[in-house]
Amino acid sequence: MTEQIPAASAGSVPQSLDAELVTAVRAAVDRRFPQTLQTLKDLVAVPGIAWDSAPRENLERSAQEVADLLRGAGLQGVEVVTETREDGRPGGPAVLGERPAAADKPTVLLYAHHDVQPLGDESLWDTPPLTATEKDGRLYGRGAADDKAGIMVHMAALAALDEALPDAGVGVRVFIEGEEEAGSPTFRPFLEKHRDRLAADAIVVADSSNWAVGEPAVTTSLRGLVDGTVTVRVLDHAVHSGMFGGPVLDAVVLLSRLVATLHDEHGAVAVPGLEPRHTASLEYPEDVFRADSGLLDSVTLAGTGALADRLWNAPALSVIGIDVPSVAQSSNTMQPQARAKFSLRLGPGMDPAASFAALKEHLEAQSAAVLGAEITVEAGEFGQPFSTDTSAPHAAAMLEALGAAWGVEPKETGLGGSIPFTADLKEVFPEATILITGVEDPDSRAHSANESLHLGDFRNAIVAEALWLAGLSR
Repeated sequence: MTEQIPAASAGSVPQSLDAELVTAVRAAVDRRFPQTLQTLKDLVAVPGIAWDSAPRENLERSAQEVADLLRGAGLQGVEVVTETREDGRPGGPAVLGERPAAADKPTVLLYAHHDVQPLGDESLWDTPPLTATEKDGRLYGRGAADDKAGIMVHMAALAALDEALPDAGVGVRVFIEGEEEAGSPTFRPFLEKHRDRLAADAIVVADSSNWAVGEPAVTTSLRGLVDGTVTVRVLDHAVHSGMFGGPVLDAVVLLSRLVATLHDEHGAVAVPGLEPRHTASLEYPEDVFRADSGLLDSVTLAGTGALADRLWNAPALSVIGIDVPSVAQSSNTMQPQARAKFSLRLGPGMDPAASFAALKEHLEAQSAAVLGAEITVEAGEFGQPFSTDTSAPHAAAMLEALGAAWGVEPKETGLGGSIPFTADLKEVFPEATILITGVEDPDSRAHSANESLHLGDFRNAIVAEALWLAGLSR
């Protein structure tokens, strides 16, 4: 039996939104919510992982499940579409569908993705990751928040709109991607090939986070991304640490010395050309950040300046993987080379190519730190930062709809993460307003064990999108 989730207060309805319409939309969402939740649970049961190491048939099955949803919602031209990567392999299967606009009505594009992250170490999950489980007002399971909830926000909002305002006439195009978690390798050619089927006046990307449980947000900026690898080579083969250790430092130690040059004594990025930006107007309390991130009490925050700037606008440089023997497989052997993968997040206005060039130049200049060992830097994925203007009419209307759905003033926030394809959307559809909305919250733990979705916020997100669509019809 579905737990009853309290709805937001309707006491703060923007004057431009009709109170009767708000009531009708909320009632329509509530009537359908048990079925909406069950459909989400069914989607969670399909492990559609877009990584090459995962079974392709699960990803294809996930796409077909979504296609059936779109057909059931009455969308036309529903199709599973796959593009080809540069190396000739198939990309992730995307799902397209549409509902043509009535005369003089706008058209919107609703985006989400059906692929999910791998399950990881299942022993770290408190509930089975592929069995969506309700507990304490949340739904636990892989993809419950990221981003199968985004799919269901779109589907449930369309259903509520049809019930509350059947003559809305707003044109709707739906694009459910199937490779977002794998870096969207065919996204740009997909956009260009299917431009006519995707063009819209406004684009809603339901793949971000709200400010907190009970506090909605529109994400107005995203950091860009540069990743790659750096390899340190000191020997032409492995040698015995007892026979040769002392005069020679092993590659792992030298790689550690190299990594240590990337940050200053405060923990801020110390690479020339990667200076921080300071533009945030929203305060992010340190105690809230510590609770959201799970930071240990003994750990001092890195960097300087406003916390929101450090998280949203300043560059952030992390080492996310190292190729060295594991402790369990280690021996008294000095490693001839060691490799690390870095992830560099870029604030709005920072260019990925120029930022990678600055980082490469810095690393290759550290010969003294590694005692002359060979340093090789290779580029990986690049993603442009993103920002949007919330004074644009469609954006202002979304903020009003969020306020009506939650009953509180929505926030305009940045996001420390990156969604590289948003820059592609902006380039291919420069006239469209791009709105990044949230189904997650700081405790959703997307990509991690015990990923979850707050059910009250999920329902409010559906109400908000339905109200926004209804507003466009008028």
